[in-house]
Amino acid sequence: MVCIYYNIGLLGGLHNSNAPLRGASLADFPCMKNAYLITQQDYILEYGSMLELPFEKYPSAHRIDVAGGALFPSWCDSHTHLVFAGSREHEFVDKIKGLSYAEIAAKGGGILNSAAKLQQTDEQELYELASERLSELVQAGTGAIEIKSGYGLTLEAELKMLRVIKRLKENSPVLIRATFLGAHAFPNQYRDNPDSYIQLILSEMIPAVAKAGLAEYIDVFCEKGFFSPEQTVLICEAGKKVGLRPRLHANQLSVSGGVQVGVSLHAISVDHLEAMDEESIRVLGCSATIGTLLPNASYFLRMQDAPARKLIDAGAIIALASDFNPGSAPSGNMNGVIAQACIRMRMLPEEAFNAATINGACALELESKCGSLQAGKFANFFITKPIPSLAYYPYAFGSNLINKVVLRGKEIQ
Repeated sequence: MVCIYYNIGLLGGLHNSNAPLRGASLADFPCMKNAYLITQQDYILEYGSMLELPFEKYPSAHRIDVAGGALFPSWCDSHTHLVFAGSREHEFVDKIKGLSYAEIAAKGGGILNSAAKLQQTDEQELYELASERLSELVQAGTGAIEIKSGYGLTLEAELKMLRVIKRLKENSPVLIRATFLGAHAFPNQYRDNPDSYIQLILSEMIPAVAKAGLAEYIDVFCEKGFFSPEQTVLICEAGKKVGLRPRLHANQLSVSGGVQVGVSLHAISVDHLEAMDEESIRVLGCSATIGTLLPNASYFLRMQDAPARKLIDAGAIIALASDFNPGSAPSGNMNGVIAQACIRMRMLPEEAFNAATINGACALELESKCGSLQAGKFANFFITKPIPSLAYYPYAFGSNLINKVVLRGKEIQ
């Protein structure tokens, strides 16, 4: 069926190229006022000015009056931990009392807390919880998403998480990428013998994940107190041999060397980047590796934000993602991420939109399918209430401005 969306007040994300944006080009978010957009089945067919709307060309099309609202490509959230078993609000209280992320982790909280809960939760319940969360994110405008394992930390629990992600792929209109993150933390039983856990990852986990075809990527938490640069290289190289491309947690708590490791591995992205020195910024700015910024985490943990302006000025490719997880970023709402990027990281609205759409799609290696409004791409977009400008969207950060969500050409109720 052909659908014509007309009387669009602002049509945004009209890129002609699927290349990631960097430097000054990140501030170019092509828009058209008073526009129409036409879809056919799952895909975008064409768009243009209302003055040239070809109603007569599609006499039997279904017509949707946007009534002056804006129409933007769906968010592409390239870093999440959507599959988890339970919340950790008691740790939230510990943070209020002054405990640091590292201190909470040291007393058995953090990742190990989530791992214990997940190991005890059956697969069907995990799937139902994750499916409900994903549906909520869709209503907030997300149309493509990466989901990691990493709360299993045993062979069976990691595979259980990845099977849940596979079911989400099969049953949701959202474009989903899966990442194996067995190297998220060292389980307690391996605290005094970390090499044995790394050997478990290398000899059992990675081969099992690859044999079952459960992931596209491999990730490592490259950070002091977690996995060293040398351990990160060892794990990622093993993943690469079976077709799992690296994407790393890097430089969240310290200048860990994760950025340099990621670039040397040709990782698709290095994520977090709250702790950056000049050399790390320079190295990333000269590379094709994407720097994914996660303002939800720095906000929730009261940490310094990633230096977005310095990274952009250095020519780095920047994406924005939610880091949705129960411990350090318990929200996957990308609208809040956009607002935080503008308010706290001093990104321009155009830069934030590009970082969360086309660059996010590039970080998912889905740029040929989503991330912008181009003929032939999936009809993945959301429609807002009438807004006076693009800048109004992050400016009105407390308002729910989304009226309608469309994925693969179908309105999501």
